[in-house]
Amino acid sequence: MCQLLGMNCNTPTDVTFSFRGFALRGGNTDHHTDGWGIAFFEGDAASGDDKGLRHFVDHQPACASPVAELISRYPIKSRNVIAHIRKATQGRVALENCHPFVRELWGRYWVFAHNGDLKDFAPRLHGSFKPVGSTDSERAFCWIMQELAKSHAGVPSVAELSITLRELAAAIAPHGTFNFLLSNGQALWAHASSKPDSQILYYVQRQHPFAHATLSDEDMSVNFAEHTRPTDRVAVVVSAPLTTNENWLAFAPGELKVFERGVLTEA
Repeated sequence: MCQLLGMNCNTPTDVTFSFRGFALRGGNTDHHTDGWGIAFFEGDAASGDDKGLRHFVDHQPACASPVAELISRYPIKSRNVIAHIRKATQGRVALENCHPFVRELWGRYWVFAHNGDLKDFAPRLHGSFKPVGSTDSERAFCWIMQELAKSHAGVPSVAELSITLRELAAAIAPHGTFNFLLSNGQALWAHASSKPDSQILYYVQRQHPFAHATLSDEDMSVNFAEHTRPTDRVAVVVSAPLTTNENWLAFAPGELKVFERGVLTEA
């Protein structure tokens, strides 16, 4: 199975610490060697409207990728980040099949990454939303974008989007394992698979008073109190906990959670 990493914050934050441990799972501490990718939303720091996007993918294993090494040392700051390391189930090992995938809708970039394997999911796709690669994941993303566009005449609120996404995720979930992360630069949506005995998702919310954290995949620690302000809020979502001394909480099977400004919302 692939692995996911998502971060949602109330202020631009770098993901260097979490990404360093995550990237090691791409062929070093785990066997996800079929490519990787990461996307950072960026924009107007004053307004908090993050429409810009930096997007990096590589078909090499993350642990050996020069691009991953660059990202692990270059503290790009973002309010919403989605990263993925791939273990291929459908689609060859190639750049076009590396997550996260990107599409435009309502004048915003949307980023999607999937962990799982969907069987017999072949919806009719039309218009602007068609896969470039050959994965079940990109096909599911295109269908979600298509159905969002059909369901809302204009730009909906995060709460309205969450209602629609719950319905769409429930329609795809019976086809297999369907863990995913989705963001448009305003919020981070995370959905855990409803398939029995499948991998789900975990999350942690970091806020004042910030403490030390130690990576599970490397002998490396950080004192977040030295790099944050009391008002900072950071939520991290992963396929498997990244640290050994934080309170990672498991999603319920089939659950969709929404994070805004570093906080789990009730949307």
